[in-house]
Amino acid sequence: MTPPRVRQAAQPQTTRARLQSIIKESRNIMRKDAGLNGELDRLPQLAWLLFLHAFDEVEQDREAADRDYRPAIVGKYRWSQWAHSDVTGEPFLAFVNDQLLPHLRELRGSGRPGDPRDTIASIFSNVSNRMLSGHLLRDLVDQLDKVNFANADDLHTMAHLYESMLKEMRDAAGDSGEFYTPRPLVRFITDMVDPQVGDVVMDPAMGTGGFVVEAFEHMMAGARTPTQRETVKRSIRGVEKKSMPFLLAEMNFLLHDISSAAVIQGNALANPVADMRRDPVNVILTNPPFGGEEERGIQDNFPAGLKTAETAWLFLQSVMARLERKRGRCGIVVPNSVLFDQNIGGRVKKELMTKFNLHTVLRLPNGVFAPYTLIPSNVLFFEWGPQDEHVWFYEHPMPEGRKNYTKTKPMAYEEFAACEAWWGGRNREGRVETAQAWPVRADEIAESGYDLDRRNPNRPDDLTHRPPAELIAELIETEHELMALLENLQREIKDFSA
Repeated sequence: MTPPRVRQAAQPQTTRARLQSIIKESRNIMRKDAGLNGELDRLPQLAWLLFLHAFDEVEQDREAADRDYRPAIVGKYRWSQWAHSDVTGEPFLAFVNDQLLPHLRELRGSGRPGDPRDTIASIFSNVSNRMLSGHLLRDLVDQLDKVNFANADDLHTMAHLYESMLKEMRDAAGDSGEFYTPRPLVRFITDMVDPQVGDVVMDPAMGTGGFVVEAFEHMMAGARTPTQRETVKRSIRGVEKKSMPFLLAEMNFLLHDISSAAVIQGNALANPVADMRRDPVNVILTNPPFGGEEERGIQDNFPAGLKTAETAWLFLQSVMARLERKRGRCGIVVPNSVLFDQNIGGRVKKELMTKFNLHTVLRLPNGVFAPYTLIPSNVLFFEWGPQDEHVWFYEHPMPEGRKNYTKTKPMAYEEFAACEAWWGGRNREGRVETAQAWPVRADEIAESGYDLDRRNPNRPDDLTHRPPAELIAELIETEHELMALLENLQREIKDFSA
């Protein structure tokens, strides 16, 4: 590599409009490259380059503040070195493919959670440069170098813009069967579980890090001293199985100044339940994958009577195991099947209501995850301790005049205002039955085989969350009535004809 070019003394302020312009032009450059096909290729390419740029800015700040700080990326592999060189074309492409990326994959740290060298090695173990033109790659790097990460306000602006990029990534990923939790729902769940300074918070299926970021910001808002802020920074944990969401999550953390999170790429179900109990946390906020299946080796990590291939049940068991020792609390998104299943699901729910207090079931309307899936979903809120006499159900209504959420009209946080007012604070005091809220006796739930698929008694016309068996029985009865009417009509026609 040739010596780095001299950087301009002062870069223009990176306003949101300027950032949008830079990103727009960057994407225009990528559209010209034959190696990138669609947003599922372009956005990850953008993400890892922006990550290296932002990370180098963070490293420079740390070096300036601490003489003894040892950068994770050194020499010609730093963005400030290779991105500012005069090399372009094939030599530039060769450097990125044959030197830079292999070096990042081979970084070795202390092995302790949060070590940046180990984190970078993990991130780039599955990252590749998909651009085929060294000249277009050079143009892209030059364009992204215009983003100024050094200013805190600019970093905050970039974080907001990055969230919009994540949304586009999610929209594109939806076509391949992956979907992510809407930000308003993430925020509401976090606010209701209310993680505090000193709590260790985990998302075992963190995706692009939405719950982790929200929990971090929620706890930071309550941190009053530098010591408390440092405590919060060390209190975040996360696991993500897939490499691309993990990269996007790490970029997300970097932009939100979450530098000490203990996050890893891997399968949160890969260890025996006993090991999960020995690694406890205070709070879990998560939307684990459902509808998928785990291999036999993963299933063997769970008790004999509770083994299943269904990921939703395995994650629910793992969540309980991680919360037991610290007597923690949880908000977890689950599909309708978790509520009405009475086989293995019934046994898991029995364990849940035996060891924990399932105090609230939030029933979400159709379209929360539209357009990726229309499967009705729910949120279970529970905490360590004896089961209350009642489980409260709250049916979140659609906004007036709306039948569904869509990509152009998604869920808004303001819609949760009524539920938040009804909630009753941290101790859930003063709850009353309303058109949306109703209690069900815990012993009645136990007698039913732990069927949680409860219809809102205050809305008899509701079909969204009625038990499938009830709907099928009603359809059969209606069909029988219809057949009886047709047969009667047939007889009358015969009699008339005679």
